[in-house]
Amino acid sequence: MSLALPFPLPVALLSECGTAGGSFAILEQAVCTATGPTGLAIIAVYSFLIAFILPLPSELVLVPAGTLRLGLSTNGNLVAIILFSAFGKALGSLFAFHIGQEAKEYGPLVRRIKASRFDIIEWSEKKTIQIARQYGYVGLALALCVPFFPDTLSIYAFTVLEEDYLRFGGATFVGSAGRLLVTLGLAGGTLALL
Repeated sequence: MSLALPFPLPVALLSECGTAGGSFAILEQAVCTATGPTGLAIIAVYSFLIAFILPLPSELVLVPAGTLRLGLSTNGNLVAIILFSAFGKALGSLFAFHIGQEAKEYGPLVRRIKASRFDIIEWSEKKTIQIARQYGYVGLALALCVPFFPDTLSIYAFTVLEEDYLRFGGATFVGSAGRLLVTLGLAGGTLALL
């Protein structure tokens, strides 16, 4: 199967660089201009961070696919980006998983989150936790495949229900890679319509 997408045109459809403000702008710019093996490390670190703390789009990692300069074709760059991003997000998810396991033991933290203006726990219980209970790790992987949806919400919602680090990491890896593939498919479909 070939992912022959004309670059940089799909990049504009996936995510635009320069939209983050403040201290996030530096990290966003580093991802958008990533090159070589160091660029893959930057993509992995970015993906690690968005798994548990950064409110930035994970689709941004696809931006440097046409200019990564790894000595690979654009398709080869895409495969490398997807693998490194999924690995970084899986590690970040495991870190979030560990935090979630500790939070289950710390009642005051859960009460404080419930009292926050975002009420993440109530929202996630209604939507994401239903998926987790019904579909387990497959549900987590599927929830993470949804482009442009905040990863952090899905990841933290699942951390309070599950206890298996290896399965959790595997599901986040598959879901993260799936999300980038779905995003590429959407971008390619959009371009075909234009």
